[in-house]
Amino acid sequence: MPGTVGRVPTPATRAAAETGVSGAVGVVLGHPWADTALGPPQGWDPGVRGVVDLILASPVPMALAYGDDLLLLYNDGYAALIGDRHPGAVGRPAAEVFADVWAEPGVGDVIDRAYRHGESFLEKEAVLPFDRLRPGARERAVFTRGCSPVRDSAGRIVGALTVAAETSQVTEQLQSLSDVAAALAGTLTLDDVARVALRYLLTAFDADRVTFGVDDGAGWRTVRRVRGELLDEADERLPPLWRRSPADSPGPLVVAARSGVPQFVGDGQPLRDIAVDRHDQKVRALAAQPLRTSVLRGGLTVGYHAAHLWPAAERALLAASAELVGQAAERARRFETQHGTAQLLQRSMLPERLPDLPRLRIAARYDPGVDGNAAGGDFYDAFLLPTGELGIVLGDVAGHDVQAAARMGQVRAALRALALADSRPDAVLAGLDRLVGSLGTETGTHELFVTVVFGVVDAQRERLTLASAGHPAPLVRRAAPDGEPVARYLDVPPGAPLGLGCAPRTTTVPFAPGDTLLLFSDGVVERRWQSLTAGLDDLASAVAGAASGDPRALCAVATAAVGGATEDDVAVLAVEHALIPSRSASMEVPAEPTAPSRVRHWMTAQLTDWQVPEAVVGAAVLCTSELTTNALLHAGTAARVEIDLSPERLLVSVADSGTRGTVTRARTDTLSSRGRGLGLIEQLSDAWGTDPTVRGSTVWFEILIPSG
Repeated sequence: MPGTVGRVPTPATRAAAETGVSGAVGVVLGHPWADTALGPPQGWDPGVRGVVDLILASPVPMALAYGDDLLLLYNDGYAALIGDRHPGAVGRPAAEVFADVWAEPGVGDVIDRAYRHGESFLEKEAVLPFDRLRPGARERAVFTRGCSPVRDSAGRIVGALTVAAETSQVTEQLQSLSDVAAALAGTLTLDDVARVALRYLLTAFDADRVTFGVDDGAGWRTVRRVRGELLDEADERLPPLWRRSPADSPGPLVVAARSGVPQFVGDGQPLRDIAVDRHDQKVRALAAQPLRTSVLRGGLTVGYHAAHLWPAAERALLAASAELVGQAAERARRFETQHGTAQLLQRSMLPERLPDLPRLRIAARYDPGVDGNAAGGDFYDAFLLPTGELGIVLGDVAGHDVQAAARMGQVRAALRALALADSRPDAVLAGLDRLVGSLGTETGTHELFVTVVFGVVDAQRERLTLASAGHPAPLVRRAAPDGEPVARYLDVPPGAPLGLGCAPRTTTVPFAPGDTLLLFSDGVVERRWQSLTAGLDDLASAVAGAASGDPRALCAVATAAVGGATEDDVAVLAVEHALIPSRSASMEVPAEPTAPSRVRHWMTAQLTDWQVPEAVVGAAVLCTSELTTNALLHAGTAARVEIDLSPERLLVSVADSGTRGTVTRARTDTLSSRGRGLGLIEQLSDAWGTDPTVRGSTVWFEILIPSG
């Protein structure tokens, strides 16, 4: 218990009085002890004075119950435990202060036995009965609590000392370790692992700065989080902001990762040699823990702005955390290697660019199914025919392996060759049927299952001719007489899949300005838990209700039309017959800090010249600037900005061509907008989405032009 008036002869109380201590210690110092059994501080027994000194100086909750009345004297830690009973508890009998719980087991009886019989008491997991009275507490805290007799210099028992150390934090840390293990089990990529690990380290260790890093070929790449850094939902969808470091970096994380030996700095300047900003410079205490895996080298760091002791329990928790993160990172590295190979094979067999025509706007989207770790057989293509018409195709080769992707490449190449020789859809599919049959005979398998729909768009004659080999019927969105768009499936004879002796028949339908055609694979509409009819209805409703008939927007709408995840690949191709030819422009954006500013000036001038409404210009320029910044931040390479204006809408896309995670330190410090730009786009645009490409990805948005 703290004690004494203003003239305390002990060092702790003297210092407290001289500095004008507040809180529980200040209340204790000002209490009139001379009027109690304890007497004035000047006359305290040396043994009692030593106990009071200990209580006053300790950050751990401690209380002394003195004499037959068990008068209470305690420190700030104990005051926090008893809540609104403080400050009235100082100098009062414990039985009065805790009258409502004194008779409960483990309260009054424990103190009585310590004082009257000299019995010590220890409880490793205690829930203090008065803890329930603390306001704002979500759960009752758990403590390790001890009570022991206090003797004066003559050896007589004069009181009972209670010490309570809260262990709730340890319990919470163990629970958080279990939670992070579950979260890491669901990660696929190193980006995913980084997000989970950093979020966990920051909260579980209540740290000021945390980092996660792995080897990256000739060097290292690391990503950090700092206390107070705001990350919204849009940020979490973007890749983390990785920084590159040389192989011989002196940074604690790299040193620990290379040596396999943890490093702990209790007080100093552990990041002095690698600090890039004030967040690094302010770190005084740092722990660096290596990741021990057979596939990669890496590490974690936890830092504080104040000195930190790094007790054994905390070191053990950090080591256990690193073990879990290391296992997840190892899985992610293997997955990314396999995933990258499969996806590169898949995307390299798809067209890198679609035709750019004045009256026909074209867009496509491909998303791998299953877990994204295998190449698939879905494909699409669009190309100009010798007649000046547009050939379009979407197909599906059964399977999710490299062999399926290879067959897909063969079928796509053969289809284009056949169409360039004779563009009649039925003739093209008949030729493909012979090819697939030949491939089945050559490989000795009769399980080669291929569906495809091929069409020819004649914009001049405003018609569309199609033939299908076992593929889902195409969907057309048309403007109805009342102005409300409708979406209907075309009556195209499905025929048999290729290789089974299919005899395709053609269908010719009108394709007027304002119409949009949608070809799709069955992964768009098929779900295990519902009928195919329900999926088709959902797709038609979503397409009809879309804000515009723009093909890129419709591709995004189509892939999200049916709820729930699909185990199949998803491919969509959309073609819009524009009412009026759109105007388009593009700009190559260099990977340098001034690029977003240059994009803003170029785009403002271009849209103003096109007489786009001022409100649309402002929103579009802001969104494009943010997207450009994000592309440079997270891809680290040059980007391409494309704008396309029609009477109904403005479409803007920003494409990068780099590998995620290769941003230099200088560039990341200069460009600071981060992912919050996506939140702006959600607010300012009518539709937006992301499309993977052969090399990199494209983010786009659409803003409708107000009528009149």
